[in-house]
Amino acid sequence: MFKYLEGILGSFRKCFSHSRAYAWFVVLVIGFMFRDDTLGVTSVIRTLLLDPGCYEPMLHFFYSRAWNLDSLRESWFSIVASSGLIQQVGGKYILAGDGVKTSKEAYHMPGVKKLFQESEDSSKGEYIFGHMFGAVGAIIARGADAFCVPLRMSIQEGLGAAASWEGSTISAESHVQQMIRNGFQVVDRIGSCILVLDRLFLTTQAIRLQGDLNSSRKDRRLEIVTKARRNCTAFTKPPARQPGKKGAPRKKGAPVHLWELFADTSAFTATTANIYGEAKQVKYLRRDLLWGVKLYRELQFVLVVYDNTKSILVSTDLSLTPEQIIELYSRRFRIENCFREFKQQVGGFGYHFWTLALGKLNHFKKKEEPDQLSKVESKNDRDKILGKIRAIECFVQLCCISMGVLQLVSFHEADIREIDSARYLRTKRRETLSEASVIYYLRRHFFTVMASHPDSAITRIIVKAQNWKNINDHAA
Repeated sequence: MFKYLEGILGSFRKCFSHSRAYAWFVVLVIGFMFRDDTLGVTSVIRTLLLDPGCYEPMLHFFYSRAWNLDSLRESWFSIVASSGLIQQVGGKYILAGDGVKTSKEAYHMPGVKKLFQESEDSSKGEYIFGHMFGAVGAIIARGADAFCVPLRMSIQEGLGAAASWEGSTISAESHVQQMIRNGFQVVDRIGSCILVLDRLFLTTQAIRLQGDLNSSRKDRRLEIVTKARRNCTAFTKPPARQPGKKGAPRKKGAPVHLWELFADTSAFTATTANIYGEAKQVKYLRRDLLWGVKLYRELQFVLVVYDNTKSILVSTDLSLTPEQIIELYSRRFRIENCFREFKQQVGGFGYHFWTLALGKLNHFKKKEEPDQLSKVESKNDRDKILGKIRAIECFVQLCCISMGVLQLVSFHEADIREIDSARYLRTKRRETLSEASVIYYLRRHFFTVMASHPDSAITRIIVKAQNWKNINDHAA
């Protein structure tokens, strides 16, 4: 396992201009992989038995300009793609995207806003104060087991006022538009992809942006598979224009209220599809229709009936079969599992970056009132706030890499049997291990494995951090 970990982490070396920055990257990724609490950076020091003097330089790593976050993300995209585990359909990689909300009660943390939670879980509050992240992940699988590897996460709401600041890289676009652009960043690095999204993302903004960005690329494309709402209305193609008729040509034909087509399923086709890991009998009806006010883009609509459930699935790729679209959308739920493990196992949202340069959060602010970011005028204060935003996204990205490495290790055949025997489970997974099993193994055996690989780069980096005080005293 150590050689496998060393190979993955060694691929990031080119992202860092200084060896010390790379060393802190390795320490943090390893620490985030199996720390036993989620109390910020100090949890890494406790887990790896590091010298307390590491705290300040480790914290400085998140603000360092010796490395670039975009370069780190691109390297991570390439590493996951080179694993050969990403599922493909028609030569396109399968991605999943969604938004995730995390509660943050800090009064001076940039980007914190009031968020509405759609959930049937009574333990979740209807409204929370926190951050809204947009996430894109790759679906990897072996046999019947599959994971969603988090490729990137970024704050996509609550920062619009900082988009115009000097030196800012924050986007003022909507959450939907940013998700599409994030998908294209993956496409530019690894090749053509299919991005599976939930029904929130079927908007004219998203479809228009996806079409515009695809038209500017020749070989690499991003297609979208999503779900439509019950009140979705599409249009037939306009009839052929009669010769000599005056006026502008029609852009659309008769409206089609898609949900009404479920009233008569005699024209539906019966088949068997793999939905959420189980073979189910489904019926479907395919219709290629124009959609979008003033857009009228041709999309493929698939009306699906199974187990007394009705859904309208949508694809921008007209070459996909209805069976492929049904199975693709069922894989979207993997990103929900990813969010759960990211929060519970890795503690990916356990950051604590805040600054007094930002005014105190007002929990009772009305919609028409300006937010705290719009009140900041000093360039020095703006730079501090931008630094905190970058630190937050760096922290979350390192946790994405840590969780992804855990998932890749769980698919590494050379280590599966050894890790599997280390933890008792009443119900075994089919072919792979869960993230929790890999974390459990690392917590119990990591230092033993370190001792058996004294010449490993990982071992040397961690031992140096454990003796940080002695090194600094010697240097002084």
